[in-house]
Amino acid sequence: MFKINKKIVVSVSTVAVLSLGLSACMENVSPTKSPVQTKKGIDGGLSYPVINGKTSLYDVNEQVAKDAKKIHYGRVPTAAEYAAWNTDIMPDGTGLPEGEGTADEGSDIYDAKCVMCHGDFGSGGGGYPALSKGNAYELQKTLTNQRLKPDEDGPVRVFGSYWPQASTLWWYIKDAMPHPFTGSLTDNQVYSLVAFILNANEMKIDGVEVDDDYILNRASFLKIKMPNRYGFEPDIYGPKGPENVRKYYADPHNFGGQTYNVKKPASRCMTNCQEPTAKVVYIQNGGISDFHPPLSQVRSLPKVKNTGFNAEKAYTANCAMCHGAEGMGAPVLGNKAEWAAIISKGKSKAYSNGIHGINGMPPKGGSDLSDNDFESVVDYMISKSK
Repeated sequence: MFKINKKIVVSVSTVAVLSLGLSACMENVSPTKSPVQTKKGIDGGLSYPVINGKTSLYDVNEQVAKDAKKIHYGRVPTAAEYAAWNTDIMPDGTGLPEGEGTADEGSDIYDAKCVMCHGDFGSGGGGYPALSKGNAYELQKTLTNQRLKPDEDGPVRVFGSYWPQASTLWWYIKDAMPHPFTGSLTDNQVYSLVAFILNANEMKIDGVEVDDDYILNRASFLKIKMPNRYGFEPDIYGPKGPENVRKYYADPHNFGGQTYNVKKPASRCMTNCQEPTAKVVYIQNGGISDFHPPLSQVRSLPKVKNTGFNAEKAYTANCAMCHGAEGMGAPVLGNKAEWAAIISKGKSKAYSNGIHGINGMPPKGGSDLSDNDFESVVDYMISKSK
């Protein structure tokens, strides 16, 4: 949950919503009949042990619960399998390997593996998130913007302005990028990409600007102080983190929870919890049907003609990384056998697969091309593979 000041909360997390619902359901049971309840969960909800076939006031089929314990799925992973997945990078540096890279080196890697989805200098595009919109320190100040009117500027939430820890970026690039070839980057390449993104966000480390030649390594990475490090609540870091969260969600007023009784401590309820605030009026006789002039029944749009679009350039900018000479798992441009199999299913199928995504390929290859222009790129690729 993002905090903009002591009183205003602009984003309610799913955990907060669930905690309100769970607390409402569990706290309104009769205290004279309810079995012993356990300590409140970290999200503010309550749980009750099963006693004499009941949990709180609800019956439990204890036989089903016992039988469920006998069912086992899968197997225990080997040490090597577990180590391959146990790759969390923590804010204190736990899990962060040695290595180094510069923004200049990261720029070349970014252009080869990332730009087609995240845009030039991380500006975003094709439905993928922006990584930078300028100076992170200045943009962090926009997080208090409320956009109360349509023409007002809202908060800018990108890596530099919004994320509280840089360790999340390092870990995400290493484990999940580039799509769909995750885990293919070396540690040095990840350091280089992180340096490039820090540079794009105009950030400093220990007072030193991360320019093109700044060498980012493990030691310097651990000195990164994100502008929005203290912009979230509750504070989850440190040994008191879990208790801070527990206390925070114990009070629904902290996260915008609505209660029938607004006095503290707020009372909760199971039925008729909200007084009616609006009178619902329904249109009689099925609504309006007599339109003048009558509504058009045509549901198709005219095809847009290609005017000066360069399919070859669009292919180079958006598709060559995966469909080029190395292929990277995708049908290679010019490979007649691979493309013959695709064409055998019809061009319309090839268009549809490309537009909607298939086998790890994002829709339209992550580009923001129109359907018509994207089909022109597919035609170009087919023509080069006959």
